[in-house]
Amino acid sequence: MSTHPTPTLILLNLPSSILCGINLLTFTTTTTFLGIKNLPTGFHFLFTSPSASLSLRDGFWFHIPPTQPSSSPPPAVFCKWSPETECLSPCPQPEGEAFVHANGGWKEVYEKHLTPYRQSGVASSDANDAAATTKQQDDKEGAWEGITSHITSSILTRFTKSDDEWTISSASSGVQDRDEIPGLSREEVRDVIGEEKELGMLGIDLKRTWREGAVGRERTEGARDRSWLLQDLCENYGSRGRAGDEVVIKSGGGREERWGDVILGQMEICFLMVLTLANYSCLEEWKRILALVLTCEKSVRDRWQFFAAFLRLLKRQLERTDDVEGGLFDMSDDGGVFLKALLKGFKRTLGQIAESRGEEDGIEDVKDEFEEVERWVKVQYRWELGDEFVRSGMLELEDGEMVMMETKELEGEDESGEYAPVIVDL
Repeated sequence: MSTHPTPTLILLNLPSSILCGINLLTFTTTTTFLGIKNLPTGFHFLFTSPSASLSLRDGFWFHIPPTQPSSSPPPAVFCKWSPETECLSPCPQPEGEAFVHANGGWKEVYEKHLTPYRQSGVASSDANDAAATTKQQDDKEGAWEGITSHITSSILTRFTKSDDEWTISSASSGVQDRDEIPGLSREEVRDVIGEEKELGMLGIDLKRTWREGAVGRERTEGARDRSWLLQDLCENYGSRGRAGDEVVIKSGGGREERWGDVILGQMEICFLMVLTLANYSCLEEWKRILALVLTCEKSVRDRWQFFAAFLRLLKRQLERTDDVEGGLFDMSDDGGVFLKALLKGFKRTLGQIAESRGEEDGIEDVKDEFEEVERWVKVQYRWELGDEFVRSGMLELEDGEMVMMETKELEGEDESGEYAPVIVDL
């Protein structure tokens, strides 16, 4: 064997007994482990940590292009471990090829030192267990494709602020998520805690969701309906702004990009960085995206394809929340207030749109996707997203006495009582 027959990842000088992960699978390295073979087409994320007990992790994205029917060998990605930084980074192909030949050549390395790509545990020799393992493997591989379908090379380049190395760590942060220490300048903070890689966030400012120069009613509508900000972000960061939902470009990996894909791609990357690296800044960006999209109304009418895709992605991500160490956030009734309130508000928005526009196909698609999310959170967290609750009524006590009871727990959601709107004369 003069070369590798399948797309391959070679890891140079990787020590044993460290935590290593690719996509949704993590494992501990051994002395004979030199990489992964049979990599499928698409984007992949590789990450490591010197110890499973350490919270700080480093990783990078790479892309396996579709195999071309030609005489050229399948792609090989080479990465090298640095003892100084204790992380992997891409290395030149000649250095990687020399490493392979120093370890017995491609045939020796491919057959004895590379593990096949998979997203689940080791398969069992029992026929029934093997069938179950195969199904679990297919489900997990499909899960990875389902939560990375909008990621492109251009989005990764902007997010990591690098054209050639899409690297990120647990400590990487966007500018708006950095902690400011009183009395210390940015340079002094950098000297104390070290340099943090800056991430390319979308700059979502939920405190100003209207155009510059807007006054009066336009500001009020912009605060209640954040469609202007969503449109503005898609125009500034997307490949096409007002061109509609037709195909606009062929992005990295050969997939077709549509309006709003930059938002969905950012949402996918941030969620996966929380899942694999426990990156706090990415969690905050993910929550900002949810707070933006689920508080739009006008855009739902005009860009229903985007909202249907957003809700499909949200459900897939929520299905993976248990994979996050410590949980994505507390999903109980108290801890899940953030997401639960957004979903309840979006359900009301869909109801208002349906009343004003009738049963249109586009809006029906969005409603169908939302109902899938609603059913899932009801089964998993017992959330009720409707407004049909008893606020007051008669309660019979043990001695038979009847008393009038009234709850005020829902005043915030109903905008009543102390949460009711107040008209202020200026």
